[in-house]
Amino acid sequence: MGKSGKMIVANIHDTKSNLSRYLKEVAAGEEVIICSYGNPVAKIVPYTNKIKCRKPGLLKGKIKIAADFDELPEDFLKYFR
Repeated sequence: MGKSGKMIVANIHDTKSNLSRYLKEVAAGEEVIICSYGNPVAKIVPYTNKIKCRKPGLLKGKIKIAADFDELPEDFLKYFR
């Protein structure tokens, strides 16, 4: 349910006719349930940006790259011929 505790339920035709109004309600924190023949098919909820900031050095000291990491094993090329 939305912030006010109410949930808006609308049929598809009403949603198409009043999309701007419903989007304003959603922007205010409400949820809109869209129904087709009385059956819920979709829910419009407020968008939240959940991008997490990267923390450089988080795995420092936990990962080791071998000294020969970029060397090609001698028998490896035979698989590509």
